[in-house]
Amino acid sequence: MLVLLSLGADAAPQQPAADGSETQGFVVFLRGAAIGREDVTTQISPAGIVISGRGRLAPPLDIVTSRAEVRYRPDWTPESLSIQGTVGGKKISLTTTFANGEARSEGVEGDRTNAQVDTVSPQTVVIPILFFGAYEALSRRILSASPGTELPAYLAPHAEFPVRVRSIVPERVQTGTRTFAIRRYTLALDTPEGDLLFQLSSDAEGRLVRVTLPSQRLDVVREDVAASTSRTVAYLNPGDEPLTVPAAGFNIAATVTRPKDVAGKLPAVAIASGSGVGDRDGVVAGVPLMGQLAGALADAGFLVVRYDKRGFGQTGGRAESATMSDLADDARAVIRAIEKRNDVDSRRVAILGYDDNAWIALLAASRENRVDAVVAIAAPASTGAELVLERQRLMLDRMKMSDAERQAKIEEQERIHAAVLTGKGWETVEQYRKQADTPWFQSYLKFAPAQVLDDVDQPLLIVHGELDRELPLDHATRLAELARTIGDSKTVELVTIRGVNHLFLPATTGDVTEYPSVTDRTMTSDVTTTVSGWLTKTLAGRR
Repeated sequence: MLVLLSLGADAAPQQPAADGSETQGFVVFLRGAAIGREDVTTQISPAGIVISGRGRLAPPLDIVTSRAEVRYRPDWTPESLSIQGTVGGKKISLTTTFANGEARSEGVEGDRTNAQVDTVSPQTVVIPILFFGAYEALSRRILSASPGTELPAYLAPHAEFPVRVRSIVPERVQTGTRTFAIRRYTLALDTPEGDLLFQLSSDAEGRLVRVTLPSQRLDVVREDVAASTSRTVAYLNPGDEPLTVPAAGFNIAATVTRPKDVAGKLPAVAIASGSGVGDRDGVVAGVPLMGQLAGALADAGFLVVRYDKRGFGQTGGRAESATMSDLADDARAVIRAIEKRNDVDSRRVAILGYDDNAWIALLAASRENRVDAVVAIAAPASTGAELVLERQRLMLDRMKMSDAERQAKIEEQERIHAAVLTGKGWETVEQYRKQADTPWFQSYLKFAPAQVLDDVDQPLLIVHGELDRELPLDHATRLAELARTIGDSKTVELVTIRGVNHLFLPATTGDVTEYPSVTDRTMTSDVTTTVSGWLTKTLAGRR
């Protein structure tokens, strides 16, 4: 379910308690939207290491972990694992003991029981499928690792696979007034189906900061890093400069990327942020798409501004209370700040949006005459409610469940939509009300590109990946048709980029499950060439 949870204020990692334990909260994001959290306690003593926790994740995952615990001996050999909770309302439990190179498991799922014995390495890292906090052990174990290091990992209760360190990248995190270093590891889980790539970030002491699972579009982020005053500097272009934009009662944190050694007044591009990906670098499946795009457009001679969404990164405000209209006003504030700069030609200012952030770009352009051109990249053509259901179906199709169970989930989501939009029927989905009954989600469900396009009279470029399976190409053709028949724009151009997926990376199938195995992690130059060429041509007449 595409809903947002309120994030707490900026906070430093908790200090160890008297018994040596540390408790950290982690926010779990699905496709950039927070769907729940885990509270994880790590206790290290002469007797060994205990990692325990509990959590709750909203649909479509719908997981409640009432208790999870992984125990290691002092030399990091696993001792036991236990989990109790529910998945989709069905009771689950798992108990595993480790001894003599074996993992003996007993599990319950609903009315079914299961017992199995797996062969494991003496110092395997235990990673239960339903407990993200267990990655804390992996985070501490790879603290001194180097590229090429390999560790055994037991995906309880399935099998053991090798985990190899592919690369290590140093980064810095800003959390309010505090800045600290982290290490971002790209790891490969060697399964019979091929390498499954994921990323893990840890601080200088080896404590877990973040886990990113691209194939599932999941991010698990320590709450101090997930807070609205925090930002991970995921991507840095030469010439990047910080920019603060005053908004309605808070500041918008942004980055300006300028061309190298270019003087005079420049054409400018604002990269909209809002409904989907919230950080200014546009990190999706571990790829900083908007950071890369900003650098490429700057190389083509444009001044580019990208910013953190309201309530994300270092931008103030609260995400869950901001409507689509509010987010468009934030984009307009950025446009006005750009237009006033001495190094910008105010007659050549464009706005660009990716995925459903393109909706924010269109909405801002419909209200702001300072916008001279609009670029919509991988943009949806459906309403917000239709898009939520379409993406939920896509996710459910990848899960092991019956057709009846999938249909039940869709019908439940439809009841949530009805309750959000009408205010009636919450008694059937009361458990989701706190998360779903927000101004933002209501405005998202109501959003209809057809209504907004009626007021967009600027030239419009629509760019889409040929192999996009996350948002099929049909969306681009429908959006272009809507713009041509309903909109006021005199120029509507649709460009299909061949051989790339939703991330505009070279792909074979374009499916989400293929994302981790894509070796080229840079947005194809065909996109930047298309966008920069069209903008240059379109804005030239406005000099």
